[in-house]
Amino acid sequence: MAEFTVSQHFEGKDPVVKSIYVRLLAETRKFGVIVEEPKKTSIHLVNKSAFAGIRTQKAALILNIKSAAPIKDKRFPKTEKVSANRYHQEVKLTSPDEVDSDLIEWLKAAHEMSN
Repeated sequence: MAEFTVSQHFEGKDPVVKSIYVRLLAETRKFGVIVEEPKKTSIHLVNKSAFAGIRTQKAALILNIKSAAPIKDKRFPKTEKVSANRYHQEVKLTSPDEVDSDLIEWLKAAHEMSN
């Protein structure tokens, strides 16, 4: 089985992508212990279960957040209902400044769901 690392996801990417990730990690770690689980195409942020997924692009980071209901915000053009009480929402981040108080609150709610 192939082993993947977090750092592999940032190879060949603009430095801003890593900056966004570092900011996300710093903010989510305020909620408690966060485990980074690097996969082939993404990095999962895990409490007891995954509450967020991250895919890197050349100059952006795609953040997928779990929630109990759709997040009604223009930043989330895509919402997917994955079960009766679970939704996945994607947001494209191009700057660490986009990790704002609203995004942090949505991540905190996702983290609490994963207990």
